[in-house]
Amino acid sequence: MKQRTATFGILFDGMMKMRSFIKAFLFFLPVTLCAQTAEKNDFIVMPGRVLDGDTVLLANIKEVYIFPKPKFTSRKAEYHYWKLVRDLRIVYPYARLAKVKLDELNREFVALPNDKARKEYAKKVEKQLRAEYEDQLKSLTITQGKLLIKLIDRETGKTSYTLVKELRGSFQAAFWQTVAGIFGSSLKVNYDPNGKDAEIEKIVRKIELGYL
Repeated sequence: MKQRTATFGILFDGMMKMRSFIKAFLFFLPVTLCAQTAEKNDFIVMPGRVLDGDTVLLANIKEVYIFPKPKFTSRKAEYHYWKLVRDLRIVYPYARLAKVKLDELNREFVALPNDKARKEYAKKVEKQLRAEYEDQLKSLTITQGKLLIKLIDRETGKTSYTLVKELRGSFQAAFWQTVAGIFGSSLKVNYDPNGKDAEIEKIVRKIELGYL
């Protein structure tokens, strides 16, 4: 009986040691694999240039923008700032869309034979855009509409008036300029990122970088 007990004790002790070994092995296995992977891929090929006998690494480093935390002189100023942020986040995607569609139009225009064909194509695109986005754009406030006009100039390099004139003609441009004037706006407004629109530019940059 004592011999059986001793034998069982030895087996039990051996099993416990084996379990401890397996646990330790499983714990260190990922580390070992990572170490082996690192040893096999411990270098990256990068472009370089020899200057004065030394090899210098060449790498493209993205621009980094650092913005100070906004400070407000009053609760009212803070409210207006965050309202501007909200409005810009709403209209900025439409300004980007305008740039994309304008680029597409310009590429298509090159392949079209004459001005008549270009105007017909522009009307076709306008109809498609109206069907897809008109209801959304109608829901914009007057303030958001004014911001969108500014951002279209920012994205395309052309005022909304110029775009309408080029795509639909002088009469259409004059008509919509009159409509904009009724709401206290202008299609001829230019975007001024270093002047009166500096705050808008900072916010848009933050939106582009994912900070807002």
